[in-house]
Amino acid sequence: MKISYNWLKQYIDVNYEPKVAAEVLTMIGLEVEGIELHQTVKGGLAGLVIGEVKTCIKHPNSDHLSITTVDVGAESLLNIVCGAPNVAAGQKVVVATIGTVLYNGDESFTIKKGKIRGEVSEGMICAEDEIGLGESHDGIMVLPDTAVVGSLAKDYFNIQDDHIFEVAILPNHIDAASHVGVARDLVAFLQQNGEGILKKPTVDAFAVDSHSLPIEVQVVNTDACLRYSGVSISGVRVADSPEWLQERLKAIGLKPINNIVDITNFVLHELGQPLHAFDADKIKGGKVVVNTLPEGSKFVTLDGVERKLTAKDLMICNAEEPMCIAGVFGGLESGVSATTQNIFLESAYFDAGYVRKTSKYHLLNTDASFRFERGTDPNGTIYALKRAALLIKEIAGGAISSEISDFYPQPVADFRIETSYDFIDRLIGKQIGKQTIDSILSSLEIKIVSGDEGQLVLDVPPYRVDVKTPADIVEEVLRIYGLNNIEVPTTVKSSIQNAAKPDSEKLTNLISDLLTSRGFCEAWTNSISKAAYYDQLETYKADHLARIVNPLSSDLNAMRQTLLFGGLESIANNINHRNLDVKLYEFGKVYSYDASKTSENSLSKFAESKRLAFFLTGNKNPLNWKSKEEPVSFYYAKSHVDAVLNRLNIKLDQLQIDEVNDEIFTYGLGYALKNKNIVRFGAVSSKLLKRLDIDAEVFYADFDWELLLKTYSPTVSYKELPKFPAVRRDLALLVDKSVKFSQLKEIAFKTERSILKDVTIFDVYEGKNLGADKKSYALSFTLLDTEKTLTDKQIEKTMANLIRNYEQQLGASLR
Repeated sequence: MKISYNWLKQYIDVNYEPKVAAEVLTMIGLEVEGIELHQTVKGGLAGLVIGEVKTCIKHPNSDHLSITTVDVGAESLLNIVCGAPNVAAGQKVVVATIGTVLYNGDESFTIKKGKIRGEVSEGMICAEDEIGLGESHDGIMVLPDTAVVGSLAKDYFNIQDDHIFEVAILPNHIDAASHVGVARDLVAFLQQNGEGILKKPTVDAFAVDSHSLPIEVQVVNTDACLRYSGVSISGVRVADSPEWLQERLKAIGLKPINNIVDITNFVLHELGQPLHAFDADKIKGGKVVVNTLPEGSKFVTLDGVERKLTAKDLMICNAEEPMCIAGVFGGLESGVSATTQNIFLESAYFDAGYVRKTSKYHLLNTDASFRFERGTDPNGTIYALKRAALLIKEIAGGAISSEISDFYPQPVADFRIETSYDFIDRLIGKQIGKQTIDSILSSLEIKIVSGDEGQLVLDVPPYRVDVKTPADIVEEVLRIYGLNNIEVPTTVKSSIQNAAKPDSEKLTNLISDLLTSRGFCEAWTNSISKAAYYDQLETYKADHLARIVNPLSSDLNAMRQTLLFGGLESIANNINHRNLDVKLYEFGKVYSYDASKTSENSLSKFAESKRLAFFLTGNKNPLNWKSKEEPVSFYYAKSHVDAVLNRLNIKLDQLQIDEVNDEIFTYGLGYALKNKNIVRFGAVSSKLLKRLDIDAEVFYADFDWELLLKTYSPTVSYKELPKFPAVRRDLALLVDKSVKFSQLKEIAFKTERSILKDVTIFDVYEGKNLGADKKSYALSFTLLDTEKTLTDKQIEKTMANLIRNYEQQLGASLR
């Protein structure tokens, strides 16, 4: 939310520099995410001064130029060549001195000393369009004689720089979603130092001028509309708003429309109360009816879109037809136009749930719905109505032509909270004193009903929707008192706790450190995903999705079943931003729903589990003068998978290894333990990559983190280094294409259990000269006897046994 600092200072005397004010707001819970300089006129008229033309003669080398001398309050007069036809001696003018930067849209130029047709020019006498004060270029600006020579143009034209705070309003702190709301919190902070008064605009001048335009109000759906206030104003003149009002709205990013609409927007951002103005002459039957309409009713909103209403959409209607979606968006036919003369002004309190559902269903997010969804002040509707009515009379004329209609059958009471000073001090961790606590609570408009014997009974106004428990009271006291004012204790008290083994968080950090050290960046993707990703997939079935009942959008309508698609979205985003070499990992929960499970408890049909995934694409390392392009590969991905398992003391010898070739992977491997998949990894299917417009090879690994934890062995074993040398022997075997390396390795260790220590593969070859169904494996065998040196006879016997078993069991032959 944007807050104008100049606007804010209308309600509070504060002399902080903008940066200091932003720090204070952040400290009291209104985080300022950024500060932007706003200028009514670009450049703020810096370098422009008021001058007086002393002499003016024709330029000897030009028919349309004049040579002037101008007094700008300096030691000497300035010589300025001017091309304006209306320049003359004795005029008070605006002068851009040397070094001044003038702006024309996004372009700018700097005034420099130079010669024009042979004559020296030391500045520029300006027209109004040249300095952003108008559009006329017929001649220079001629000021009244009262203008003071040498004074700054920005002071003469009252040009003020403003600073716009981008304040992050949390959903539970909607009371601060206005300038008065922010000022109220700032005053509470200042009052702790004995200063600061909230200066809310007075509405004492409000008075009914006549009863010539009565509008009857009937609220049918009292669950959705708890309060509805309105008043009629006749004889208004719809026109452009005055400059001050337009500037207030422009400063916070709003586009001025007309004086009536601008006033409702102004009061919304001033007080936080949404208002709506209807053309009273279009209220058929002279009656406003607040009710829902039948399912499927059609209504055209202000944007010209015809929408089908649900039976839960609260509508503001006249005697015959709907006029406005309550709390969300106005109608095309009933709004204020250039011909409007009479208006009916609405100020209401709608149920947050109704507004939220309507806003989300119709995808209409407005400033009004933003506030109604989170909770406005039910007791502030009349004040806001009077404030807007008085502004309309002042700016647009007209007369207040009815009494205020106020439907409020069940006034919303203050929240009653009981707590104690000891409880507040205990949660804060410091005794800050009864007087300080009372002062803070009072400054936040929280009434102290009683405070006897250390007990506190408090009444919290309804607009503080987030303050309903004793802990909330502590939070309010602490944020105004200041977290920075709570000293760090010199002692630490702790208790011994038995943590679950293995410690999931500790191992998560361990593997995070490992992958980060290997060049990966951690990703956090949204747990809510797009259901369309799972269409026509067998691995992750669409009917197992945990779908969102009230989704934010079609892209966020189901809980993810896998980390794959979130990671691919991140890959696509990086590639679109020309970051082609990407290594990402993520720890995250995945979710599924199985309606076939028989259980009375519907929650038991949902399953949640934790996974670890990583993604690779592009080159292994950034390209530079000394490294060649080296794309990531399947074996590069496998090295990272093996590193993760090794770090968790999970040996590959324990695992079953199978090839993977399905709708997720073009090719890959799966490691399983007792027939349970512990990790699957490989190259992502091109069909899936195409769905996300990824035109690059992506390698993906998916770990079952919970199974990894169960398999993890915290025990590290050590053994003495062998005293005797190891021997390596190689074999090149011709086998059928169906034979896997895992089969060769298994046969090798069954053949020789004592001295065979390792079997590795260092080459695979397929070619026409081998035959269509054949391939060649080049294997390396490491032999070692820890008790003595191996003899040639032992080695030859072992290799002969291996060859014989390969021939008998796999039909292999030596190449």
